[in-house]
Amino acid sequence: MRHPHTRTTRRRVLGALTAGLLGAAGLAGPALAAPAQEPAAPALADGLALTPPMGFNNWNSTHCRADFNETMVKGIADLFVAKGLKDAGYQYVNLDDCWALPQRDAAGKLVPDPARFPNGIKAVADYVHSKGLKLGIYTSAGTKTCNSAGFPGALGHEYSDAQQFADWGVDYLKYDNCNNQGVDAKQRYTTMRDALKATGRPIVYSICEWGENKPWEWASGVGHLWRTTGDISDSWSSMVSILKQNLPLAPYAGPGHWNDPDMLEVGNGGMTDTEYRSHFSLWSVMAAPLLIGTDLRKASPATFGILDNKEVIAVDQDPLGKQGTVVSSAGGRWVIAKEMKDGSRAVALFNESGTARRIATTAAAVGLPDASAYTLRDLWQHRSYNSAGTLAATVPAHGTVLLRVSADPHWAAYPPATELGLDGSPLLEAGTPATLTGTVTDLGRTPARRVSVSLTGPDGWTVRPVSPATAGSLATGGTLRTRWTVTAPAGTPTGSYGLTLQARYLSPRGQRVTSTLPSTASVVVRPPAGTSYLSDLPWLSATSGWGPVERDTSNGESDAGDGHPITIGGTVYAKGLGAHAPSDVSFYTGKACARVTADVGVDDEKGTKGTVTFEIWADGTKVASTGVLTNAMPAQPLTADITGAQVIDLVVTDAGDGNDSDHADWADARLTC
Repeated sequence: MRHPHTRTTRRRVLGALTAGLLGAAGLAGPALAAPAQEPAAPALADGLALTPPMGFNNWNSTHCRADFNETMVKGIADLFVAKGLKDAGYQYVNLDDCWALPQRDAAGKLVPDPARFPNGIKAVADYVHSKGLKLGIYTSAGTKTCNSAGFPGALGHEYSDAQQFADWGVDYLKYDNCNNQGVDAKQRYTTMRDALKATGRPIVYSICEWGENKPWEWASGVGHLWRTTGDISDSWSSMVSILKQNLPLAPYAGPGHWNDPDMLEVGNGGMTDTEYRSHFSLWSVMAAPLLIGTDLRKASPATFGILDNKEVIAVDQDPLGKQGTVVSSAGGRWVIAKEMKDGSRAVALFNESGTARRIATTAAAVGLPDASAYTLRDLWQHRSYNSAGTLAATVPAHGTVLLRVSADPHWAAYPPATELGLDGSPLLEAGTPATLTGTVTDLGRTPARRVSVSLTGPDGWTVRPVSPATAGSLATGGTLRTRWTVTAPAGTPTGSYGLTLQARYLSPRGQRVTSTLPSTASVVVRPPAGTSYLSDLPWLSATSGWGPVERDTSNGESDAGDGHPITIGGTVYAKGLGAHAPSDVSFYTGKACARVTADVGVDDEKGTKGTVTFEIWADGTKVASTGVLTNAMPAQPLTADITGAQVIDLVVTDAGDGNDSDHADWADARLTC
C-alpha cells in the first residue's frame, strides 16, 4: 500500500461502511453500526501506549523519495525539541518503508540502505534518544514490504528481525500487510508479537493490516494499535471516508489498545487549514494516534499552530482513554462527544458540508449532568464562556468547533457564550444587491449587555444595515437580528470573497467580549443562453474521491492533469468531466436554466473494475439518477429537468461497495439555459 495506484486499489477496504458518503446534494449521512458487544480487556498489560502514540512518520511527505534519509530523521528530532513539539507530547520519530536494501545479507539480516543511512539505524536511534525521543521502524508481515522495489519483509524472519530492531534501540514497530502469501493475519501478527516480547525490549507494536480482518475484534491482545482502514491520502474526501469507518469502532479502543485511522496529513497541502483543523480535532476526539505526516522542516506557522495546540492534544491524550462517539449526524452536521477523566466532555461540532451550517446540541445530550450552568471552553479560540446548556455554533464549510464542556461551579466567572449566524444565499451576482440577516444569540446563563454587531466585506463592496445593529441587553436565549444589504461592485470577478460578522458585548462583570464569524460570499454569473458544455463553465465547488475532478479528460490518478481521453465502452468523447467516486461538482444556474444532459459511465482506464451511480440534484433535491453502472456497460444517457433551480450538483456515489477504481465520467455533459 505504498504508491498511488496501489492506494487506489486498496481503497475498497471497509468500503461498504462508506456507502451513502454522498447523500442530499452530495452530503453524507453516516454509515454507523455499533459493534455487537463490548470487547474483553486487553491482554497486553505491559504499560505501553497507555495514551495514543504521538510522533512523526515520514511516509505521507516523502514516500520512497531520496529525501527520506538520516539527515531528515535527525532534523525532525531537532525540530521536535526546538519547536516545543516534544513538550506537547510528541515522542516517536518513525521510519517507514524504503530504509533497507532490497536484499538481506549472507546471514539473513536486514541491511540499512547505506545511501540513506550511512551510519546505520543504531546511530540514528542513539541520536533520537539523545534528544529524549524514541525511534520507530517499519516492515511488513509478508515476504516483501509494500514498495515495488521489493524490500525484505519479516514473514519467516520474525525473531531475527525483532532482535535486530531491539539491538538497534527501536522503540516502535509499524508492521504492514503486503505480500503476506495468504497466511492467516492473526497468526502472522501474533508471531511478531511473540518475537518482540522475546527481545525483552519494550516496543510499541502497530498492526497495519488495513482493517481487512477486523483486528479490533482480536488484536487487543496482540498489538497496541491497529489500522482500521486503508491508507489515508491528503484530500478531504479521503479523510472524511476514514473518519466514518473509524467512528463506529469506539468500544474497542482504550489504554494500551487503540483504533488507528492512519497518520496525519496536516500541512501536506492537499487541504485547507480549516480542513486540517478538522482533521486534527476529529483524530483527537477519536483518541487516535497523532503521527505527524508532513516534513516539519518545510512546515508553515499555521501547520505548527495546528499540531502544537496543547488543548486539543489533551483531548487525545486524556488518560481515561475513551474514543468519542456520535451523538447526532444529519445533513452533514455531526456532533461527536468524548468522555474525559475529569468528568467533562470534549464536543466536536463538525460540518462535513460545503457551506456554513448551524450545528447544535445540549449538555445533557453529550452526557453531562443537570446543572444550572456550564463552563464552555473553545479549544481553538482558547476562550472560556458560560452556557445555560445549549452548545451551538455556525460552523464554516468543512470546519470543526471543538469545545470542552463541564458542569463547573465556577461558571459565573466567565462571560456568556454567544452564537453568531449569517442567513441568506451567499451567491451574489456582481452589481446586484443581496440581503443577508445577521444574528447574535445569548447562549449563556448571564445576560450580554451593550451588544453591537457589524458586517464587513472586501474593499469596494457596499455593506449597509437596514435594521438595528445594537441592543442594550440580551437575556438567555435572546437574539439580535440585523438585516444587511450586500453589493459586490459591477465587474467583480467570479470567486469566493470573505465576509466577517462581528459582535461586541459586555458580561455582567464588565468583561469585554468580541465574537467573530468568518463567512464567504461567492460572486457568480449566470450561464449563457443556449446550450453549453459544463466543462467550459466555472463550477462553484468540486470534490472527488481520488485526485481532482478533470475537465475534458478522465480522472486519471491522484495528480491534476493526469487523465486520459474520456472513454466509455470503447467510445471516446472530446468533452466532459472526469471524476472518481464519491464526487460532487456544483454549478450556479441562477434559476435561468432548464435541462442537464450527459452520457455517463465508468471510464475504460480501469479495465473491468468500478461500480458507481450517477445523480443530478437541483437545489438539494434529487431530480435524476441511474442505477448501478459498471465498466462492462456502455454509456447511459442521463437527463434532468432543472427548471427554476439556482444550483445544481452532479453527484457520483460508490454504489455501496467501496470506491475501488470508481473512475466516473460525465461525457458530453451539457447545460441548456
